[in-house]
Amino acid sequence: MPDLTAGMLIAAGLLAASVLASKAASRFGVPALLLFLAIGMAAGSEGVGGITFVDAGLTQSIGIIALAFILFSGGLDTKWSDVRPVLGAGISLATIAILVSAFVIGLAAHLLLDFPLIGGVLLGAIVSSTDAAAVFSVLRSRGVNLGGQVRPLIELESGSNDPMAVFLTIALIERFVNPEAPLSGFALSFVLQMTVGAIVGILAGKIAVWLLNAIRLEYDGLYPVLTLAIVLATYAAATGLRGNGFLAVYVAGIVAGNERFIHRRSVMRFHDGIAWLMQIAMFLALGLLVFPSELASVAGLGLTIALVATFVARPLSVFIALAFSRFDWREKLFISWAGLRGAVPIILATFAMTAQLRGSITVFNIVFFSVIISVLMQGATIPLAARVLRVTAVAPQHDPALHRRLESDLLAIDLAAGSPAIGRQLVELSLPVETLVLLVYREDSFFAPTGSTLLEADDRLMVFTDKVSVDEVREILQGTSKAL
Repeated sequence: MPDLTAGMLIAAGLLAASVLASKAASRFGVPALLLFLAIGMAAGSEGVGGITFVDAGLTQSIGIIALAFILFSGGLDTKWSDVRPVLGAGISLATIAILVSAFVIGLAAHLLLDFPLIGGVLLGAIVSSTDAAAVFSVLRSRGVNLGGQVRPLIELESGSNDPMAVFLTIALIERFVNPEAPLSGFALSFVLQMTVGAIVGILAGKIAVWLLNAIRLEYDGLYPVLTLAIVLATYAAATGLRGNGFLAVYVAGIVAGNERFIHRRSVMRFHDGIAWLMQIAMFLALGLLVFPSELASVAGLGLTIALVATFVARPLSVFIALAFSRFDWREKLFISWAGLRGAVPIILATFAMTAQLRGSITVFNIVFFSVIISVLMQGATIPLAARVLRVTAVAPQHDPALHRRLESDLLAIDLAAGSPAIGRQLVELSLPVETLVLLVYREDSFFAPTGSTLLEADDRLMVFTDKVSVDEVREILQGTSKAL
């Protein structure tokens, strides 16, 4: 029991310190992940905390679970209408750019650092993934508003390039273990993983929406719990079918996030909180795993890789991947500079450690050091780069959604016998986006409805909607657009 109590106190202290660190990060424009890593390192065996933690396998497992929830949350927040125009460019960045970046870094590691070529390409694959969460935390803290389609493209790339980086890393590790394996098998495996992952993700997203709307739980708090099960099942199903689990959960999030389902807002807020918890847990574990004294010996190697990745591999890969896109050279340069490294490269480095590849600890330390350099160098200058390259937009002086609400009506609508809404849940009615059912009057009393509220005959609904949607609302609730 004393060990459990001490563990709980330590966990509480680390979580509280991380939350407070996020506040400081927002105030000073520093990516929060850097401070989370620093807290983990400070709590580790060579820090003031003195916690001994050397389990790369456990860290990898924590990272995989955390990434699944982070990607699902990112998918939920992705508006299909925003990313659809940049879908082709995003896929190109998530595939072609990853390949180009991995091989350029690998060639540099081979020529400059005497790495074997395949080992250098493995290192390149590990550090090729980018982290949008770090980018946007800096942009939000500095009040930088990106113009055009730059922002949705960066969001789409960062959410979709992790599966490619994971696949390439695992494929190269397998190549190390089995040098005689034919390369054609890797190409087939890639097509299979991405296809199965996408299909499972689409199906899982549709099933999630159907379940949330069809099942009638007694307690509203159980709906977010159901989505936790859906995320885990989606990743497991895709992986079990030899698909890419990370792509599956990201696609499932996008599909579900662009549909109407019960308790939508509370579910999305819940997953936003889970995503933050997963980020903190992941970064703390990675910080605990590293030995700061070992970083000094790889400082030169890590700095070289970081500089090559930032100033050579990333720009070259972006310009090649977006060669036929409509983005101009300024936008391409900013997209290149916004390619911050985050937790994914460090987690991928643990794959080499768990495979017990020769030099894997050195690779882990190089990756860790290069990520820190990337965050410090790019994270601190992203707002400046946005202004210099003129990719910023003037923030709107008013909220269009708020303007529409000011031109709204408050309606009292009675559900007479024969109304098409009787016997259905609110969430099933597909009311216009700007419409809110504020109150229901039933049996001489008012109550605030939820998405699962089942409408009955003789209910009176107090409905708030914009003027252009009044007729549509009446048609849905009464089967008529005539005034009462």
